[in-house]
Amino acid sequence: MGERWVVDASPLIALSKVGHAGWMVDLAAEVVVPAAVAAEVWAGPPDLAQRFLAGGRVTIVPVPQTTAEVADWALGAGESAALTWAATHPGWTVIVDDLPARRCARALGLAHKGTLAVVILAKLHGLTGSAAAVLHDLRQVGLRLDDAVIRAALAATVDEDWPLRR
Repeated sequence: MGERWVVDASPLIALSKVGHAGWMVDLAAEVVVPAAVAAEVWAGPPDLAQRFLAGGRVTIVPVPQTTAEVADWALGAGESAALTWAATHPGWTVIVDDLPARRCARALGLAHKGTLAVVILAKLHGLTGSAAAVLHDLRQVGLRLDDAVIRAALAATVDEDWPLRR
């Protein structure tokens, strides 16, 4: 893919928990993580997201002061940094799950995707045999995804059944 992605903490942590953070660098031409997002990841207990960041597959970037348009949304530091990066670097797609941050991205006209889109893209590019199985695993580690949204995404793109029966 030719997209360049700026990644927030939630997708990074969730995909790491199920062993698929590497999909982001497999699917995008370039991936950056704002320093504020990296700080959120490093503030937690040792985990796979920290290992992924330390692996050097993504670039951790400083972010200029939050733009006034992003600041007006009163988001967390990580979301604000990711959105500011995208707002000040045309052509970047924000990978973010937080609903208010996605609304902000939409309002600012920024390209954005969530963890669900990353999983669907991984399926479409042959990185997984079952998007439904990965989505099941993501829900098991705490990612909140609505059944109807999952069902619609799977039906529209990969024709898998939800809920997955294991």
